[in-house]
Amino acid sequence: MTTNDNGGAAKPPAKDPWDLPDVSGLTVGVLGGTGPQGRGLAYRFARAGQKVIIGSRAADRARTAAQELGHGVEGADNAECARRSDIVIVAVPWDGHAKTLESLRDELAGKVVVDCVNPLGFDKKGAYALKPEEGSAAEQAAALLPESRVTAAFHHLSAVLLQDEAIEEIDTDVLVLGEVRADVETVQALAGRIPGMRGIYAGRLRNAHQVESLVANLISVNRRYKAHAGLRVTDV
Repeated sequence: MTTNDNGGAAKPPAKDPWDLPDVSGLTVGVLGGTGPQGRGLAYRFARAGQKVIIGSRAADRARTAAQELGHGVEGADNAECARRSDIVIVAVPWDGHAKTLESLRDELAGKVVVDCVNPLGFDKKGAYALKPEEGSAAEQAAALLPESRVTAAFHHLSAVLLQDEAIEEIDTDVLVLGEVRADVETVQALAGRIPGMRGIYAGRLRNAHQVESLVANLISVNRRYKAHAGLRVTDV
């Protein structure tokens, strides 16, 4: 056995943080896939060659949206979308978040669930962050889905840019949070399927609130500068 100078066993080399799994064969489900963010994510993943199913409370609405998106996207009701997908992105409105997840607990059991919901309020001063009782939307998801592998990602993406067919690359990083390294790396790899994007590990789910809240700041940036701002992490 190889030993170090102190007489103990040599430590294995540190894993390369950019050594991510191949996720090209996974089916991606998007709950809330008929809304702007969900449609945008579904379009980008399908355009990158991923198998995509969008879900909605109304299957007909989902199928219509899927036909409009093209690239082999399928539409189904939320339960079928969850059942048929390997990894499920939650992109529903905040006010329907808890109810939607509660209704899909069985279908989402064992799945990697990616929560990208931002709890926000709006008044005359603009957008502001809300703090759920559980701490964040992602932590609420984890509490409601004890048999799922909940992560958080895709919070800071412009739905306008995602849906713009003329844009080849989305120049941004995606902050990914979660409790299990393998699940986080799966989501990082999924983010990297979209040209221009990187998935960056950003901590455990207890840190999700500030990531979700940052969207309120980006909305202010976008309004002031007439932009579709995203994030880049430097020196990584």
